[in-house]
Amino acid sequence: MLAFVSLSVSNGTSMISLIIPPKDQISRVAKMLADEFGTASNIKSRVNRLSVLGAITSVQQRLKLYNKVPHNGLVVYCGTIVTDEGKEKKVNIDFEPFKPINTSLYLCDNKFHTEALTALLSDDSKFGFIVIDGSGALFGTLQGNTREVLHKFTVDLPKKHGRGGQSALRFARLRMEKRHNYVRKVAETAVQLFVSNDKVNVAGLVLAGSADFKTELSQSDMFDPRLQVKVLKLVDISYGGENGFNQAIELSAEVLSNVKFIQEKKLIGRYFDEISQDTGKYCFGVDDTLKALEMGAAEILIVYENLETMRYVLKLHGAEVNGSENGKETHTGQSQIKDIFTCLSPTFSAFQIIKSHQKLENGSFLSSDWSILCCSGNIVTAIYVIIFSIQYSLLCLQALRVSVFSVNILSVSLFTAGCCFNR
Repeated sequence: MLAFVSLSVSNGTSMISLIIPPKDQISRVAKMLADEFGTASNIKSRVNRLSVLGAITSVQQRLKLYNKVPHNGLVVYCGTIVTDEGKEKKVNIDFEPFKPINTSLYLCDNKFHTEALTALLSDDSKFGFIVIDGSGALFGTLQGNTREVLHKFTVDLPKKHGRGGQSALRFARLRMEKRHNYVRKVAETAVQLFVSNDKVNVAGLVLAGSADFKTELSQSDMFDPRLQVKVLKLVDISYGGENGFNQAIELSAEVLSNVKFIQEKKLIGRYFDEISQDTGKYCFGVDDTLKALEMGAAEILIVYENLETMRYVLKLHGAEVNGSENGKETHTGQSQIKDIFTCLSPTFSAFQIIKSHQKLENGSFLSSDWSILCCSGNIVTAIYVIIFSIQYSLLCLQALRVSVFSVNILSVSLFTAGCCFNR
């Protein structure tokens, strides 16, 4: 759907792109559209004026279906597009994104603007932040350009002082005990928020603070070892609370941007290790990869992020896809349905195309079945594929069907032979 929307064009400027963030109000957007309706009434071109007014009216009617903005926000695309046949077609699409979208947008143009949605697809990694100082602690996450505060609390710790006389040691001991309990509480809260089902739910952790609490936490035995290995950076900030959270995000931006490429480097490195050791636990190419997925033998699937391939679903003429014809069984399983990732050849003239022109951008067809196929899916960028391809022999390059110059990778898969028998 995203590919269809992004490629749609119009003769005029009557295509409306509306994105409402999660915490916005429907009433505010409705008022804004009413003001835009009045402004659009002054458009000189009669045809364009009527198209824009019609699109705004359609958006207003769509918003009436919602009492409040959905949890992840709301996206509306409405307008008149030009089809491949040169005919005009009215399009009205509204949906809730699959994860929160931290963007507010209203544009009336000759195309739909999908940049914010594309950013959601590319930013999958979630990073955790712990902001800790002498006044309290804050726990938050950052995913793409969306930040979320998970929990925060304040604390009143005793300060250092020179009084006490004979009780000075007792005061110092009480102060250290309260600091110790504070660090313990932060460590326990971090486990509750960043560990679920005995697994860390963030790609990395950033510890931020204005004092030495962050260092003490990272080196403490009370800090869960599963979280310790995820610590990416210790950041010195000038503030606490949400202001400190924002500053920590800015100061750790470079580290967070490199995490994805490091993970890809390790993943591709593991794949080439299997090839160099000739373990037989790998395959490549579309046909072999899909066979491994259907067998349930795939452990890790690697797909090039700009994969654009046509998928055709075929059936024999007169046969039903659901497996019955005139009440009789005509076939079993999926023998009548072919997934073809290359151009159709005359061999398939006996088949009828029931679905076509379905692009597999970003591996969307494969990614929808990763959980069903019991494998972990990984979408990789081109840069590390090129680097690792150059490092290995020409035989590997030919086997992987990698063109260093055009970077045309169909798919690569690493699987463990025999896993399908154990599942």
